Amino acid sequence: MLSDEALIAHVASGDSRALEQLYSRYSRVVYGLALKILSNAEHAEDVVQETFWRVWRRADTFYAGSGSFAPWLFGIARNLCIDELRRRQARPAASPIEDQVLMAIPDSQPAIDDLTWEAERRRLISSALGELPPDQRQVIELAYFGGLSQREIAEHLDNPLGTVKTRVRLALQKLKGLLQHQGIGLEEH
Repeated sequence: MLSDEALIAHVASGDSRALEQLYSRYSRVVYGLALKILSNAEHAEDVVQETFWRVWRRADTFYAGSGSFAPWLFGIARNLCIDELRRRQARPAASPIEDQVLMAIPDSQPAIDDLTWEAERRRLISSALGELPPDQRQVIELAYFGGLSQREIAEHLDNPLGTVKTRVRLALQKLKGLLQHQGIGLEEH
C-alpha cells in the first residue's frame, strides 16, 4: 500500500489509478467536511468532485517536504467551500430571518475538519506502528494500548526488564522519525 505522498507523485506523472486510490481514501472525508461547512448535500458533492479535479490538475504543485498530503487536500476542499459560501452571499438570500435563526443554534459537535485530521493522524500512527519490527510493536502496544508498565511487560513476555526498556526506546525513536516524515510532530498527539 503506497503512502499518500507516493500516490500524489504518481498522480503528478499522470497516473489516474493513483488518483482513484486517493479518491477512495479521502472522498468520504472531504464530503463530510464540505457537508459540515455548506449544509447542502448537492454542493458538498460538487466540492468533492472539484477537489479531486484540482488534485489531478495541480498534483505537481504538491511538495512533500512542506507536509503531508491530507492537510493539502483538506485545504483545497476548504477553499472551495469558502468560495461556495461567498457565491451564496452574493446571491440574494431567500429568508434572512431563517438564516439568523439557524445561525443562532449552537453546534455542540466537534468541527468536522478536526475529526477528519484526528482520523488521518490515527491512520498515520497505525501505519507507522505497522512498520515497526514485531518485538518493538508488541511492547508499544502492551504499554500504550494495554496500559502495562515496562516491568509488567517484561513479566508478561518473560523478558528481562532491560530488553523491554531497549525495545520501547528504539520503537519510540523509530515512530518519532516515521511520524515526523509524515508531518506529525510529537506535540500534536
